[in-house]
Amino acid sequence: MSTPPAPPPSPDGPPPPEGGDACPGSLRPHTADDGLLVRVRIPGGVLTTRQAQVAADAAERLGDGTLHLTSRGNVQLRGLRSDGVRELAGLLTAAGLLPSARHERVRNVVASPLSGRDGHGHRDVRPWLRELDARLCASNAASELSGRFLLALDDGRGDVLALGADVTLLASPAGDAVLYVADTAAARVPAAEAPRAALLAAETFLTAARECGTRTWRVTELPGGPGALARALPQRLRDAGVTAAPPPAPRTAPPAAPPAAPPDPGILAGAAPDRPVTLSVHAPFGALSTAQWRALTDAARLGDADELTLTPWRGVLVPGLSRPRAEEAAAHLAAAGLVTDPASPWPGVGACVGRPGCAKALADVRADAAAALPAAGAAPVAGAGTLPVYWSGCARRCGHPRGEHVDVLATGDGYRVTAPDGHTVHLPAPASGGTPPPDRTAAALAAARAATRAATRATGGSATRTATR
Repeated sequence: MSTPPAPPPSPDGPPPPEGGDACPGSLRPHTADDGLLVRVRIPGGVLTTRQAQVAADAAERLGDGTLHLTSRGNVQLRGLRSDGVRELAGLLTAAGLLPSARHERVRNVVASPLSGRDGHGHRDVRPWLRELDARLCASNAASELSGRFLLALDDGRGDVLALGADVTLLASPAGDAVLYVADTAAARVPAAEAPRAALLAAETFLTAARECGTRTWRVTELPGGPGALARALPQRLRDAGVTAAPPPAPRTAPPAAPPAAPPDPGILAGAAPDRPVTLSVHAPFGALSTAQWRALTDAARLGDADELTLTPWRGVLVPGLSRPRAEEAAAHLAAAGLVTDPASPWPGVGACVGRPGCAKALADVRADAAAALPAAGAAPVAGAGTLPVYWSGCARRCGHPRGEHVDVLATGDGYRVTAPDGHTVHLPAPASGGTPPPDRTAAALAAARAATRAATRATGGSATRTATR
């Protein structure tokens, strides 16, 4: 099946739809305390080195000099002036990062970052990624999707299936794909028709959202949840000429195999012993200076892929390297302040931007999280894998991870630390002002983990997740 062409680049084309959700984009900035914030969608997180260089130049010349990775593998630039947005649009368009002005906020696609690189998974989903992005940009209906709507392409390992996308294609061992809407399997479709089926599912959601008569941006917000949409999709697909078979049973459960963990920092093996390796790099809090970003770009130029892959876990993959070059790059990037050591606690701690960048934040959560890092890193929980810690400057908890985690919330007079089982510790600020001492924070985090481990042992599995978000 041929891939439809994307519309010609045009930053001066039709503007993105007004109204709806307030998610920022490249052409619709958000006003923050530190200036304008723009979010550049990077489908699948895949950037050529040329595109990465353009992003660094834009951050340095038009923004605050930092590139911020999001939980969907996108890039945010902060501190822009209003007269810089138009110039940014021109730079992004020339680099191929803004193929359609009308669709720039809806190109929310995550994909298994290591697909086709490490020999795992049932299929290389990179061809799906290219076709789905082109189809999104060619669909008039898709331009009405919310900036929150998420599509996922999982190669069968279960890593991005676990991210709670609105529409997911899951490669199956039989060679076809299972189409999910939220967590509900809707149909099996041939691999060659999978990207078209995913787009049809998104367009069918839009029809259902209009018919329900209430503001509905995501599949889980439909009245009654995703079930009715999942039941309607097979016939909708067949009407459009897509072969649709019944989904596997049970329809409302993900695959029996546990989801794959995010890539650890360090050198990851290739698909075979004699094949190139991938260097996995973690950026603390997802923030990279332009110097660090350019160091990553230089490393990518040493490989046969000449690209970077941004992950939904605020990491960056440098694929296609020989092992000696990967070792050299890992040492250089570590010296630049990035994380390449698989034993580092940094991948287990995250935080929103906090003060001073956000007016709603009640604390400088990143500084406080870094001060408590010896205790705030990832900690194993029996039967539950690795438990992350996330610091939020206010009750909105922007960017928090999906699933079980220790929730650290700024309250204005200290922090509240909540474990997944609901165990809560309040850390009041000192009477003299400031934030709780790092050692007290460390003790509270240890108590939250201990409570989680105890709950896990009592139930024989993972601790029960509570609504701490």
